[in-house]
Amino acid sequence: MKIRLTEEIWKEGNMYVSYCPELDIASCGEDVHQAKKNLIEAILINIEETKKMGTFEQFIEECGLEEINADILSVRKELVGFTPIEVAV
Repeated sequence: MKIRLTEEIWKEGNMYVSYCPELDIASCGEDVHQAKKNLIEAILINIEETKKMGTFEQFIEECGLEEINADILSVRKELVGFTPIEVAV
């Protein structure tokens, strides 16, 4: 089974932060690659723990994931663009 998720990455000081909004899980690294790797590890640990506790199905439901076919869970919404904007105030 696969889970299709969104990953946000931004630079904060001298670190890169990676965040998965659907699961509300974040991690960081010294570069983009390390931040991505650490986020995937954090997600896998979280999923493993929910399976051990018997709360995986509840976790998936609370995160807004649904089965789109027999092998893939996905969010109901899909990020199609991300662009910084400036607004005068």
